[in-house]
Amino acid sequence: MKSRKNTVITGASSGLGMEMARQYAKQGKNLGICARRVNNLSALKDELLTINPDIQVEVLALDVNDHEQVFEVFKQFKTAFGQIDRIILNAGMGKGASIGTGFFHANKQTAETNFVALLAQAEATLEIMRAQGHGHLVAISSISGYRGYRRALNVYAATKAAVTNLCEGMYIDLMGTDIKVSCVHPGFIRSEINEKVKKAPFMVDTETGVKAMIKAIEKEKLNSHVPIWPWAFLRYIFPILPRSLIRKMS
Repeated sequence: MKSRKNTVITGASSGLGMEMARQYAKQGKNLGICARRVNNLSALKDELLTINPDIQVEVLALDVNDHEQVFEVFKQFKTAFGQIDRIILNAGMGKGASIGTGFFHANKQTAETNFVALLAQAEATLEIMRAQGHGHLVAISSISGYRGYRRALNVYAATKAAVTNLCEGMYIDLMGTDIKVSCVHPGFIRSEINEKVKKAPFMVDTETGVKAMIKAIEKEKLNSHVPIWPWAFLRYIFPILPRSLIRKMS
């Protein structure tokens, strides 16, 4: 397994992306951090260099729904680092409501951000990695991607299922090369995207959850479910649960 020194993280201005940057800084990784909220990124850069003054930290503004900007920003990170060893496609959102209840705009935003924008990021990532001959693409899916859910999870879960399948397709496409593809399926990890959720089963804090995510990422397997307990087990249970129970859970 190659050393992954230069790491780019999208959606790094808050939540899981921000905490991943902190934990990778402690490991001595050079970091490219990008998101829409540049002020947050600038403050994070200062924090990362305080954690480890020996790393290189590059900050760029990025709206992942601006697809041309995605390609340009990733190329700028490539120029800054010389090569990109790992790109973590973390940016996402969880807006929405049951289909047909007047929230098409919010549902469309979630669909476009979580899948179409991720596709743009994957295209930009693999263009770079195919040219340099190696690298590691990591996409953040969700344990919710294994079933359909109602209400706010209606579209969100569908996008995560799409991400999971896309990753498997890319993995198959790149078998036998030095380009690896991983899909991480977090369970309930406290972050900005779910800050309004008061209670959820097996919820862990951001630092604990991200520590499990990074451990999984470093193994470079196609699919991982984190934290391992209980999600690696429940991953096999969710697909066979009765729909009546799924309705109660969502």
